Amino acid sequence: YAMTAAHKTLPLGTYVRVHNLENNRSLVVRINDRGPFVRGRIIDLSYTGAKDIGIVGPGTARVEVVALGRRDTSAAGSATTYIQDDYYSGNFTFQVGAFLDRENAERQKRELAKKYKNAHITVYDRGDKIFYRVRVGRFTTLEEAVQQEEILIQDGFPDAILVAE
Repeated sequence: YAMTAAHKTLPLGTYVRVHNLENNRSLVVRINDRGPFVRGRIIDLSYTGAKDIGIVGPGTARVEVVALGRRDTSAAGSATTYIQDDYYSGNFTFQVGAFLDRENAERQKRELAKKYKNAHITVYDRGDKIFYRVRVGRFTTLEEAVQQEEILIQDGFPDAILVAE
């Protein structure tokens, strides 16, 4: 098993240091997936990573996550170095729903378009299923996106997922 993790917004390929605040153990993992989609959780570790910092038994723990950047493959020597990215600007949007039935996704998109800018659908082919993801908004800074998140929560979408594209 690989030392990988899922994170909602960090770019795929980003390395992060995860520090277990309950036992003071830490490790570096690569973000290779999206998630977790559970309120109050910020990262999902692979089994190997969770085992390495003592989370397998309890299943969850209080952790600190620090983005290190992308691995610098051009750096000479034995020490691993990282290229730091700007995680506060880019292209942010919110996923409000995901459907197997395209018509259901279209219906939600039409409703959202009445109130929110840039309501759109992205298609995700998992291999065994095709998902139609309904998204709203297009923000260039994380700060703008966080302000919109509060509005979505007030409007009845507490589970909207912030996505960095």
